[in-house]
Amino acid sequence: MGVGVSRLGDPILRAQCRPVSDPAGNQAVAVADKLKSTLYSVRGDLGFGRGIAAPQVGSDLQIVFVCIDEPLILINPQIEERSPEMVELWDDCLSLPPLLVRVRRHRAITVRYRDLAGRPVVLRAEDELSELLQHEIDHLHGTLILDRAHGDNAIWLREEWERRARGHDG
Repeated sequence: MGVGVSRLGDPILRAQCRPVSDPAGNQAVAVADKLKSTLYSVRGDLGFGRGIAAPQVGSDLQIVFVCIDEPLILINPQIEERSPEMVELWDDCLSLPPLLVRVRRHRAITVRYRDLAGRPVVLRAEDELSELLQHEIDHLHGTLILDRAHGDNAIWLREEWERRARGHDG
Protein backbone atom coordinates (compact mmCIF):
# COMPACT_ATOMS: atom_id res chain seq x y z
CA MET A 1 0.00 0.00 0.00
CA GLY A 2 1.44 3.36 -1.05
CA VAL A 3 0.37 5.53 1.88
CA GLY A 4 0.39 4.11 5.39
CA VAL A 5 -2.70 3.70 7.52
CA SER A 6 -2.40 2.94 11.24
CA ARG A 7 -3.39 -0.69 11.77
CA LEU A 8 -5.01 -2.62 14.61
CA GLY A 9 -2.52 -2.76 17.49
CA ASP A 10 -1.08 0.72 16.87
CA PRO A 11 -1.61 2.68 20.15
CA ILE A 12 -2.68 5.82 18.23
CA LEU A 13 -5.95 4.04 17.38
CA ARG A 14 -6.84 3.93 21.08
CA ALA A 15 -5.88 7.55 21.81
CA GLN A 16 -8.24 10.31 22.86
CA CYS A 17 -7.65 12.95 20.19
CA ARG A 18 -6.99 16.58 21.04
CA PRO A 19 -9.23 19.42 19.86
CA VAL A 20 -7.77 21.57 17.09
CA SER A 21 -7.14 25.07 18.45
CA ASP A 22 -6.75 26.74 15.03
CA PRO A 23 -8.96 25.04 12.40
CA ALA A 24 -7.56 27.25 9.63
CA GLY A 25 -3.94 26.81 10.77
CA ASN A 26 -1.13 25.02 8.99
CA GLN A 27 -1.26 21.95 11.23
CA ALA A 28 -4.98 21.32 10.61
CA VAL A 29 -4.59 21.92 6.87
CA ALA A 30 -1.62 19.53 6.70
CA VAL A 31 -3.53 16.76 8.51
CA ALA A 32 -6.60 17.36 6.32
CA ASP A 33 -4.45 17.08 3.17
CA LYS A 34 -2.86 13.86 4.49
CA LEU A 35 -6.32 12.42 5.23
CA LYS A 36 -7.52 13.18 1.69
CA SER A 37 -4.47 11.79 -0.09
CA THR A 38 -4.41 8.70 2.13
CA LEU A 39 -8.10 7.92 1.65
CA TYR A 40 -7.90 8.25 -2.13
CA SER A 41 -4.72 6.14 -2.28
CA VAL A 42 -6.08 3.41 -0.01
CA ARG A 43 -9.45 3.41 -1.77
CA GLY A 44 -7.58 2.67 -4.99
CA ASP A 45 -5.58 -0.14 -3.36
CA LEU A 46 -8.35 -1.79 -1.33
CA GLY A 47 -11.41 -1.00 -3.43
CA PHE A 48 -13.28 0.53 -0.49
CA GLY A 49 -13.06 3.50 1.84
CA ARG A 50 -15.48 6.38 2.38
CA GLY A 51 -13.85 8.09 5.33
CA ILE A 52 -10.76 8.36 7.48
CA ALA A 53 -9.89 9.93 10.83
CA ALA A 54 -6.68 11.60 11.99
CA PRO A 55 -5.46 8.70 14.19
CA GLN A 56 -5.43 6.50 11.09
CA VAL A 57 -2.67 8.72 9.66
CA GLY A 58 -0.78 9.00 12.95
CA SER A 59 -2.24 12.29 14.22
CA ASP A 60 -3.95 12.82 17.56
CA LEU A 61 -6.03 15.78 16.36
CA GLN A 62 -9.83 15.79 16.08
CA ILE A 63 -10.08 15.83 12.28
CA VAL A 64 -12.17 13.60 10.02
CA PHE A 65 -12.40 13.39 6.23
CA VAL A 66 -15.36 11.69 4.55
CA CYS A 67 -16.26 11.41 0.90
CA ILE A 68 -19.54 9.84 -0.14
CA ASP A 69 -21.06 12.27 -2.65
CA GLU A 70 -18.69 15.14 -1.97
CA PRO A 71 -15.55 15.58 0.15
CA LEU A 72 -16.07 16.93 3.64
CA ILE A 73 -13.52 17.85 6.33
CA LEU A 74 -14.81 18.02 9.91
CA ILE A 75 -12.69 19.62 12.61
CA ASN A 76 -13.54 19.00 16.27
CA PRO A 77 -16.76 17.14 15.37
CA GLN A 78 -19.20 16.52 18.20
CA ILE A 79 -22.40 14.52 17.93
CA GLU A 80 -25.12 16.73 19.41
CA GLU A 81 -28.21 14.60 18.76
CA ARG A 82 -28.85 10.95 18.00
CA SER A 83 -32.08 9.52 16.66
CA PRO A 84 -33.66 6.79 18.78
CA GLU A 85 -34.01 4.68 15.62
CA MET A 86 -31.08 2.32 15.11
CA VAL A 87 -29.80 0.48 12.04
CA GLU A 88 -27.72 -2.67 11.91
CA LEU A 89 -25.05 -3.02 9.23
CA TRP A 90 -21.80 -4.71 8.28
CA ASP A 91 -19.02 -2.16 8.72
CA ASP A 92 -15.41 -2.20 7.58
CA CYS A 93 -12.39 -0.11 8.47
CA LEU A 94 -9.18 0.90 6.72
CA SER A 95 -7.27 0.05 9.91
CA LEU A 96 -8.47 -3.56 9.86
CA PRO A 97 -9.22 -4.19 6.18
CA PRO A 98 -9.59 -7.96 6.28
CA LEU A 99 -12.55 -7.72 8.70
CA LEU A 100 -16.25 -6.99 8.50
CA VAL A 101 -18.07 -6.29 11.75
CA ARG A 102 -21.82 -6.16 12.37
CA VAL A 103 -22.61 -2.98 14.33
CA ARG A 104 -25.61 -0.92 15.37
CA ARG A 105 -25.65 2.81 14.69
CA HIS A 106 -28.15 5.64 15.04
CA ARG A 107 -30.08 6.17 11.80
CA ALA A 108 -29.67 9.95 12.08
CA ILE A 109 -27.37 12.29 13.98
CA THR A 110 -26.67 15.99 14.24
CA VAL A 111 -22.99 16.92 14.23
CA ARG A 112 -21.47 20.27 15.18
CA TYR A 113 -17.98 20.94 13.79
CA ARG A 114 -15.70 23.58 12.26
CA ASP A 115 -14.69 23.69 8.62
CA LEU A 116 -11.13 24.43 7.43
CA ALA A 117 -11.89 28.15 7.46
CA GLY A 118 -12.80 27.85 11.15
CA ARG A 119 -16.51 28.49 10.56
CA PRO A 120 -18.99 26.62 12.77
CA VAL A 121 -21.21 24.14 10.93
CA VAL A 122 -24.18 22.06 12.06
CA LEU A 123 -24.94 19.03 9.90
CA ARG A 124 -27.93 16.71 10.07
CA ALA A 125 -26.83 13.35 8.70
CA GLU A 126 -29.00 10.34 7.95
CA ASP A 127 -28.48 6.76 6.84
CA GLU A 128 -25.12 6.19 5.09
CA LEU A 129 -23.60 9.54 6.08
CA SER A 130 -24.84 9.14 9.65
CA GLU A 131 -23.26 5.72 10.14
CA LEU A 132 -20.03 6.82 8.47
CA LEU A 133 -19.68 9.91 10.66
CA GLN A 134 -20.36 7.83 13.78
CA HIS A 135 -17.61 5.41 12.71
CA GLU A 136 -15.07 8.18 12.05
CA ILE A 137 -15.92 10.19 15.18
CA ASP A 138 -15.50 6.98 17.19
CA HIS A 139 -11.88 6.91 15.96
CA LEU A 140 -11.30 10.30 17.61
CA HIS A 141 -12.21 8.71 20.95
CA GLY A 142 -10.18 5.53 20.56
CA THR A 143 -13.18 3.37 19.69
CA LEU A 144 -12.96 0.77 16.91
CA ILE A 145 -15.69 -1.21 15.17
CA LEU A 146 -14.53 -4.26 17.14
CA ASP A 147 -15.74 -2.44 20.27
CA ARG A 148 -19.17 -2.03 18.65
CA ALA A 149 -19.58 -5.64 17.46
CA HIS A 150 -23.26 -6.54 17.81
CA GLY A 151 -24.81 -9.96 18.17
CA ASP A 152 -23.50 -13.47 17.71
CA ASN A 153 -20.97 -14.17 14.99
CA ALA A 154 -20.54 -10.41 14.42
CA ILE A 155 -16.88 -10.42 13.27
CA TRP A 156 -15.93 -12.01 9.95
CA LEU A 157 -12.98 -12.16 7.64
CA ARG A 158 -14.10 -10.21 4.56
CA GLU A 159 -12.99 -13.02 2.26
CA GLU A 160 -15.12 -15.61 4.10
CA TRP A 161 -18.13 -13.26 4.37
CA GLU A 162 -18.01 -12.58 0.61
CA ARG A 163 -17.56 -16.28 -0.19
CA ARG A 164 -20.63 -17.19 1.86
CA ALA A 165 -22.63 -14.26 0.48
CA ARG A 166 -21.99 -15.63 -3.01
CA GLY A 167 -23.42 -18.95 -1.85
CA HIS A 168 -20.18 -20.96 -1.93
CA ASP A 169 -20.40 -22.49 1.52
CA GLY A 170 -18.66 -25.71 0.74
